[in-house]
Amino acid sequence: MEDSYVRHVELLGFEKRFFPSQHYVYMLMVKWSDQSEKLIYRTYPEIHTFHKSLKEMFPIESGQIEKRDRIIPSLPAPRWVDSQKSRESRQNTLAEYCHLLVNLPPHISRCKLLSAFFKVRPEDENPPAPNTLKRNETFVESRELARGVASEISGPIILDTYRVIADFQKTSKHEINLRMDDLVEIVEKNPNGWWFCQCESKRGWVPASYLEPLDGPEEAEDAEPDYEGELHVTVQVYKAEHDDEITLELGETVEVIHKLLDGWWVVRKGDETGHFPSMFLQKAGKRERQEAERSIPRGQKPPPRRSTIRNAKSIHSKARQRLSQDAYRRNSRRYLQQKGGRLAEPQRNPQSSAKSPLHERKNQGNVPDRSVKEAPAVPPRPSPELILQRCTDTTRKRVSVHKAPSRDCLLMCPGQKAL
Repeated sequence: MEDSYVRHVELLGFEKRFFPSQHYVYMLMVKWSDQSEKLIYRTYPEIHTFHKSLKEMFPIESGQIEKRDRIIPSLPAPRWVDSQKSRESRQNTLAEYCHLLVNLPPHISRCKLLSAFFKVRPEDENPPAPNTLKRNETFVESRELARGVASEISGPIILDTYRVIADFQKTSKHEINLRMDDLVEIVEKNPNGWWFCQCESKRGWVPASYLEPLDGPEEAEDAEPDYEGELHVTVQVYKAEHDDEITLELGETVEVIHKLLDGWWVVRKGDETGHFPSMFLQKAGKRERQEAERSIPRGQKPPPRRSTIRNAKSIHSKARQRLSQDAYRRNSRRYLQQKGGRLAEPQRNPQSSAKSPLHERKNQGNVPDRSVKEAPAVPPRPSPELILQRCTDTTRKRVSVHKAPSRDCLLMCPGQKAL
């Protein structure tokens, strides 16, 4: 008898569980070829691990050899920052991924790896016993809402849980003390690097650099650098304390090229780049500084940078390699040159400008210097003899006819008429 295979997979929603720790599982209704229907629970990291194994089993169909041959759908890797909006978009992504997966050719959609992943496990029939103080919260997505037919109704607020990677001692009444391996729920993620958390009965601000999600991702949570830059204005003076930071005065306009979650953004001013506290910046064009001051917690200073938090067990060290200041400057220079041949504005201070790594030798880093275009050399004018030698017979005859009368006129005496 032929083994049964998966005919259809439908995403019903997700469930928040508190045992053994707080996490989320997605509810999938699997319909098999023998007309049976089974409900299974899978986490997003589990689904992504299966996705990677499937690509390794079918390298041609996954586009690893030729991208044009790829038929296996893509699935984004888990991220460290998982907001309510991203979780809703992830449900749509998973639903589409499952639909495309079961409609692949039979040698993929009916393989043993896929069937084994969607088979019912013991924990699917008997979920782990929840905490006696908290009950599992289930959020079911209706088919009408998934199709966009039903009106949107806001559901309960789900707080993300993070782990503390190092001891933190508060420095003001607005912060809270935390110990390593404590679990906290994030109430607010402020872009200035201070997050408002709750740990048991305590609430307060904590630097984001001390926190990491429970599930370790395969890629960093920070967004990609944008070397086009976003204009911001400084609302407070800051003097650099490290080599990769930048000193700025009040009211200076800079371009933000990389927004990091720890609250230290990489900014560009002229041909200089460096880390700068995001809490001292506001978008250009908004003269009201009250909005910027409102986002700064009272009595708060710039949070510690993530690179200063040392913990060998932290998954921060397992993320992709951090960009150095040389990489920021090199990529920024390359972008500005490729954008249209314009270079960064020269600095007012010639001494600091001379020390900047952007003032380098020509063509260093294989970047062509398009700012200066030399005029092509003008070739010398050929002599009349060379022109007559290279021209056609027709042109040579016409030239000889036009020159003959003038030559005869020179030989004639004054007053004598040509015959």
